[in-house]
Amino acid sequence: MAAAEPAKRRPSAGRGTARRPVGDKAASPRSGSPARAIRSALEQLGLLLGRAPESVSAIKPTDDGWEADVEVLELERIPETTSVMATYRVTLDEEGDLVAYARKRRYTRGQIDRR
Repeated sequence: MAAAEPAKRRPSAGRGTARRPVGDKAASPRSGSPARAIRSALEQLGLLLGRAPESVSAIKPTDDGWEADVEVLELERIPETTSVMATYRVTLDEEGDLVAYARKRRYTRGQIDRR
């Protein structure tokens, strides 16, 4: 009976970029994953606003870091569909620090876009 061969590693389906170790200080949200940038945006915006962000509706890389749209519950009402929500545009630098934010839109939770 032949000895079992070790499993061969298949190349990842990524863009050919090497992954950095999680604790690597050189790793930044821009060079790392969008998930890390999202966590950073949610945490920092929540601290500034004093409200917990509910979700991220968009994220994109920029030359200087990341830009994300974050949905925040601004005024809770009953029924929930009448609660006031807001979309904030958050700008993060390459280290994941929030450098700017602005409220872009307010709407009721039950509202849908008409486009």
